[in-house]
Amino acid sequence: MSEPATTRIYVDADACPVKDEIYRVAARHNLPVSVVAGNFIRVPDDPMIERVAAGSGMDAADDWIAERAGPTDVVITSDIPLASRCVKKGSAVLAPTGKAFTEDSIGMALAVRNLMTDLRETGEVTGGPRGFSPRDRSAFLSALDQTIRRLQRARA
Repeated sequence: MSEPATTRIYVDADACPVKDEIYRVAARHNLPVSVVAGNFIRVPDDPMIERVAAGSGMDAADDWIAERAGPTDVVITSDIPLASRCVKKGSAVLAPTGKAFTEDSIGMALAVRNLMTDLRETGEVTGGPRGFSPRDRSAFLSALDQTIRRLQRARA
C-alpha cells in the first residue's frame, strides 16, 4: 500500500476552466482534490474528489479554502485576494493559466487588481481579462505537474 498523500489540491471552482485537467493530473499523482464552490457543483464520481458547497456568503468558498490550505497543498484560483491568503500560508498557488502566485509576485498582483477595481469604480472602461486559450490550458497542465513534483521532492 502506498503512503497516504499529504498534498491536497484545492480548487476555487466557480469559474475554473481547468477542472477536468486538475482531475486527470491528480489521478496520475494519486492526490485528493477538494472542489470548492458557493453552491452545488458537479464533480466526477471518484472517492479522491471531494465536492464542497461552502455556502452562498460573499467569500464563503475562499474562506473555506484559506482556512484549510497549508504548505504542502496546491490551490488553483484566479482570485487574487484568495491567492494572497494562501501564499501567506505557504501553499503553492496557480492561476488556471499556469501562472504561479508567489511571495515575490503576489504584492504586485494585488496592487494591479486594486488599481483596476478603482478605475472601474470611477467609470473607466478597462475591458475584461483576455479569453482562455489552448496555450493557457497547456501551460496550466505543465505548471500543475511541475508544482506537484516539486512538493513531492521536498517531502521526500
